[in-house]
Amino acid sequence: MSASQTPPKPRGRQFFANPGPTNIPDSVLLATAHHTVDFNDPAFAEVYWACIAGLKRVLKTGQEVFLYTGSGHAAWEASLVNLLSPGDVILILESGHFSQSWGRMAKDLGLEVRTVAADWRRGVEIADLQAALAADREHAIKAVGVVHNETSTGMMIPLPEVRAALDATGHPALLLADTISSLGSLDFRMDEWGVDAAVGGSQKGLMLPTGLSFTGVSRKALKAHETARLPKHYFNWGAMMQRPLKSFLGTVPTSFFFGLQESLRLMEQEEGLDNVLARHTRLARAVRAAVQHWSGNNGPQLFCTNPARMSDSVTAVLMPEGHDADALRRVAMQRFNLSLGGGLGPLGGRLFRIGHLGDLNEPMILGTLATVELAIKVGGVPHQPGGVDAALASLAA
Repeated sequence: MSASQTPPKPRGRQFFANPGPTNIPDSVLLATAHHTVDFNDPAFAEVYWACIAGLKRVLKTGQEVFLYTGSGHAAWEASLVNLLSPGDVILILESGHFSQSWGRMAKDLGLEVRTVAADWRRGVEIADLQAALAADREHAIKAVGVVHNETSTGMMIPLPEVRAALDATGHPALLLADTISSLGSLDFRMDEWGVDAAVGGSQKGLMLPTGLSFTGVSRKALKAHETARLPKHYFNWGAMMQRPLKSFLGTVPTSFFFGLQESLRLMEQEEGLDNVLARHTRLARAVRAAVQHWSGNNGPQLFCTNPARMSDSVTAVLMPEGHDADALRRVAMQRFNLSLGGGLGPLGGRLFRIGHLGDLNEPMILGTLATVELAIKVGGVPHQPGGVDAALASLAA
């Protein structure tokens, strides 16, 4: 091949191992290809309310759910503007790129942002959170924001421990949780854990296209909404409550609900939600076993170093010093048709991410890991060969 020629496009179906959006099951794709219907039609209302009931079961809540046309960022903004007033203080638990993003959003909306700082590789110390809450004797902090599963670092923050810190200090702050990359992949219990606003999106564990987001809202949060003074219109929960479907101050994206109906059927009836969560844990352990094996010979290693915090929906892999993660991702994509996630913010070029959430199984994981190891070898990255065998051993066990 001459220098002017471009490499041939890889054949076969692309292996998509990005942490979001995720693979969409064929039956969900077909369901979303539904013909246009009137969202005021009683027949559609039956589908809609069945989906709301299903979302509540996945969230494990008996409280309110509001929906929006937009990605998870839309749901986060909706939560902030519906619960807080200009100058209010929100305490963000640092966990990576997305915790920083929510902090920037809050600041742009006119809120005062405080942060519980953390090592991105180990996660926030709950004792530091408890100390910050205890020091706030005037209760200036109105909300605590937590990314339950930080996609950028492959880290899970234990929400029951966050709730315990609030309770131990008697602090009345609202607990806001981003479940975008955890819901339907990791255990989440909104009511049991005392979460006041749970932010979710369609494109991860729910296995839908990007563009539908929602917030589970507690009765305590609805009470706070009554006095919240940040400007809002499309996201106004009070106005939504007056609508027949109690969401959407405009056109309802009906196609999403036919897809969501099928996604919920797959999760609850065909597999069972407990089995869905167990599958994510099983596959995540196999991915981590492979990476830990590759780390020999000064190879790539797990970015998260805290075993208790490792995510079951995405694994972040830190490259050896002097090796570019984006170059490795290009090899994987251009030569072998494997799409991997890249590093975000200050982690750009330093790590790549393997998504293992949503619609996937053992063959898909093993194919992904084999191709990653192939790309590592072709890319000249130091490693200990045999990561796939380590994953096989994990799955066989």
